[in-house]
Amino acid sequence: MLSFGLLTLHTNNEKTYFREIAKRAHLLDIECFRFIPSNINPNSEKVHGDKFNPHTNEWMQSEFSIPKILYDRCFYGDDTHSKQCKAIVKWLKTRNDLLFLGYGLPNKLDLYNSLVNSKLSPYLLPSKHVTSGESIVQQLIPHKPVMIKPISGSQGRGIYYLEKKNNEIIVKTDKQKNSITRTFPYEDKAIAWINYLIKDRSYLVQEYKELTNESNQPFDIRILLQKDEFGNWHEIAKGIRTGKLNGIVSNVSAGGTISPIETWLDSLSVTGKDYLGQELSDILNSLPIILEQNFPPLFELGVDLGVSKDHSIWILDINSKPGRKVALTINPFLEEKLFTAPLLYGKTLVK
Repeated sequence: MLSFGLLTLHTNNEKTYFREIAKRAHLLDIECFRFIPSNINPNSEKVHGDKFNPHTNEWMQSEFSIPKILYDRCFYGDDTHSKQCKAIVKWLKTRNDLLFLGYGLPNKLDLYNSLVNSKLSPYLLPSKHVTSGESIVQQLIPHKPVMIKPISGSQGRGIYYLEKKNNEIIVKTDKQKNSITRTFPYEDKAIAWINYLIKDRSYLVQEYKELTNESNQPFDIRILLQKDEFGNWHEIAKGIRTGKLNGIVSNVSAGGTISPIETWLDSLSVTGKDYLGQELSDILNSLPIILEQNFPPLFELGVDLGVSKDHSIWILDINSKPGRKVALTINPFLEEKLFTAPLLYGKTLVK
């Protein structure tokens, strides 16, 4: 029987998702396990974790060998536990006796540098590493704001909008469903704040694009792509995420809402709808292929695309560990497909 392991930093993360995958595993002749990477014994290489019992539909504490197929759902922070687990997962990915569904993507800046020479270059926002507060403040020009974002991370956390007005520097961010604005009357104060921000975390800077709807709400298109049991890429779902009025991000974790993309497309002219449809298709058909030419194999992708008022499209983020909230909100009938997909693709890897 094939062994399938779900990797997580905390056993209370994604409990429903893991449980639903595990409930379907035995129907495909798969044993399902859940564990934290740091719970691997380095001497015996045995794991203290949970084994799913298909008769009771419950997880049971167990000791077991490292499963053959691994599904990495670890979301790392800057804490010691995250760093420890990240190092262990990196080691696991070097082993020839183990197979990961997906081997992940590098940070946003490395990803940008890899894609900037591809056919997707016109859709990328030019990105540079933030080296100092001085470098950011010096490039700020009135009416030309910028965005600074963590090089690593997701869910729209730690994203800041910076704008110069007269001699003042205005900073905006969205935190826990609230928009916060701070004004620095002097450049040296803004420089000190940026230097403090980047002291323990790496950031990149991008030109700000007004990616808002007619109501001045930030919005983007979130697409979920996955491989099927034959290893072919498919678009699973596509939806619109809309942020708060005058906000800067549209992430659901920051108070954004979800709606079907058809509602938005139907509000466009026939020409606009056809143009955007073709552009989206070109990007989504090319992206997984280009990524796998540059990086190790992947299983799934969450792609965030922004659309300017002139209908130009921008790739905002590419996530190799996407959530399923947008897909299931738009179409709850996708449940069976989403919960079975990792298992079916896992079986493909051992053929």
